[in-house]
Amino acid sequence: MKTRAAALLEQPGSWQVIEVDVGEPKAGEVLVRFEAAGLCHSDEHAATGDMPVAHLPFIGGHEGAGVVEGVGPGVARFAPGDRVATQFVPSCGHCPSCYAGHMNLCDLGMFALAGSMPDGTYRASLDGADVAQMTMLGTFAEWAVVSEFSLVKIPDGVSFEVAALVSCGVATGWGSAENAAEVAHGDTVIVMGTGGVGMNAVQGAAARGAAHVIAVDPVEFKREKAKEFGATAAFADIGEAADFARLATGGQGADAAIVCVGVTEAEHVAQAFAAIAKKSTVVVTGIGPASAVGLPVNLWEMAMMEKRIQGTIFGMGTPGREIPRLLEMYRAGRLKLDELITRRYALDEIATAYQDMYDGRNIRGVVVHGK
Repeated sequence: MKTRAAALLEQPGSWQVIEVDVGEPKAGEVLVRFEAAGLCHSDEHAATGDMPVAHLPFIGGHEGAGVVEGVGPGVARFAPGDRVATQFVPSCGHCPSCYAGHMNLCDLGMFALAGSMPDGTYRASLDGADVAQMTMLGTFAEWAVVSEFSLVKIPDGVSFEVAALVSCGVATGWGSAENAAEVAHGDTVIVMGTGGVGMNAVQGAAARGAAHVIAVDPVEFKREKAKEFGATAAFADIGEAADFARLATGGQGADAAIVCVGVTEAEHVAQAFAAIAKKSTVVVTGIGPASAVGLPVNLWEMAMMEKRIQGTIFGMGTPGREIPRLLEMYRAGRLKLDELITRRYALDEIATAYQDMYDGRNIRGVVVHGK
């Protein structure tokens, strides 16, 4: 069958809407009709070349939700008609990381930027040539064959647009506060960058009982929105935020600083490091160019003050647990999700959508397939 998809034909490059052929699901695979796809900055890292991909053409999209339309041999967890969300990190359940309970670090993640299935082959093609899928998903396509390890069932009554966001940005931001920063009651927390991920770090820190949740973003629209999601203060500059944190803590500094900047640079991590107190944590959630190395932090200060720099993927949570849990919080009125969606786009508007992201107009844009 054929489907429309937004793909990169070169890197660096721009998203082009093309028509590709979709193969049949093989053992352990599922055919999904995607209804919605979140427009995460991670996909744009592929477009700019900051995140090298192993194979072109390359269908983008890793935040997504839709309906199962077919299953391959041996698939027992899913059936046609099931409503599903994607998990951009697959969880096989039997690799060393999965056995250890770290399913966000599943060994199948090595195929994320290769864009192939675990057997090294592809399920989409263009004029007979293989086409890769972002993190084995490619939610910028209307239809796709994906691994059963990359899907989670979602309940009725939850929109596909909301479920798409929980599949990456919401879980990553929330988990950055809950799991990586281990925010506790009364803490002072700085969140640098309040887009589709950072806004959920704000929500997570507030829900954990932080006394001060300090948002940092150069865009006034995002700073004002952050207050609606639980920020107690918002600044355009990290220096001002750090001064406020020290003022609120008797000169000590923040208990955690969560870096969710869209294109994270070493300077951002260093600024966060300077803003935290003794025995406190910088969480690096945002990603930068894959070639970037080195952090300009004071090693004496790191050792003598027991400061910690913690990386995180999927908020250090187990995807199959976190996605249903967060959706249940949403259904109970304990988590803002609809409010994250600033604008909905047709697939053909994807260039406009990403320009809106760069211009600071969106918290999160969503592609609605068929719009």
